[in-house]
Amino acid sequence: MRVRGLVKRYGQRTVVDGLDLEVRRGEVFALLGPNGAGKTTTIEILEGVRRRDGGEVAVLGADPARAGRSWRDRVGVVGQTAGASAALGVRDTLDHFARYHAVPRDSGELLAAVGLTEQARTRVDRLSGGQRRRFEVALGVQGRPELVFLDEPTTGMDPVARRQFWALIQGLRADGTTVLLTTHYLDEAAQLADRVGVLSAGRLVEVAPPDELGGALRRVTTVSWTEDGDRRSVRTEEPSTVLRDLLAAHREVPGLSVTRPGLEDVYLQLVEGGTR
Repeated sequence: MRVRGLVKRYGQRTVVDGLDLEVRRGEVFALLGPNGAGKTTTIEILEGVRRRDGGEVAVLGADPARAGRSWRDRVGVVGQTAGASAALGVRDTLDHFARYHAVPRDSGELLAAVGLTEQARTRVDRLSGGQRRRFEVALGVQGRPELVFLDEPTTGMDPVARRQFWALIQGLRADGTTVLLTTHYLDEAAQLADRVGVLSAGRLVEVAPPDELGGALRRVTTVSWTEDGDRRSVRTEEPSTVLRDLLAAHREVPGLSVTRPGLEDVYLQLVEGGTR
């Protein structure tokens, strides 16, 4: 997947502003960003359901805006809103949609993968919000797509369901499926993604593996301690020097702590910097 100079405007407001993005075949790529950053709009353009105002897009070798049925058969989509019929049971609905795919995944295996085995005979409209979300994920991957778009797929899921979903995504990666997902959960991105991209104000401010995101920001360590009843701290890239000076000046250093920024700290700094 390759995107160059992607632009999307709504009236005078630019939602996606010259976005460049490349997703490698077989990887799990996570788009992070606050509400309004342009994540869903970007995903919908790549899915071919929303038109762009500028830029070049190639997904599985085709422009989604002009791609036909054969291209869509290779793509799985799980959006933010449910689109499946609510009148049938869960298993019956999966079996029904399986007829549209050349080599569908087994319905029983899918139900187990998303934690809905016990709800197999429940009508779709009687599922809880989290269960409905899991059902939509099952439909999105049913046809063994080469590429899967997942827009905030675990919204409304409880912790157990989220873990089951993570296992499903890891299984897709093992099968060679490319996955592009958006999420607000940093732990989810860290667990699943080979690389993450941070969107802010319609621009991609950084792309890196989760444990490398932030680059220089991660090298800044905060050394904190208590002195004369006051809490003091120093941000430095050389904590050993600060610690040496502290220990030379004080026999004991009360409340001494040394911390490095985690993924959440780095993410927040990148987002704040991208909106300036």
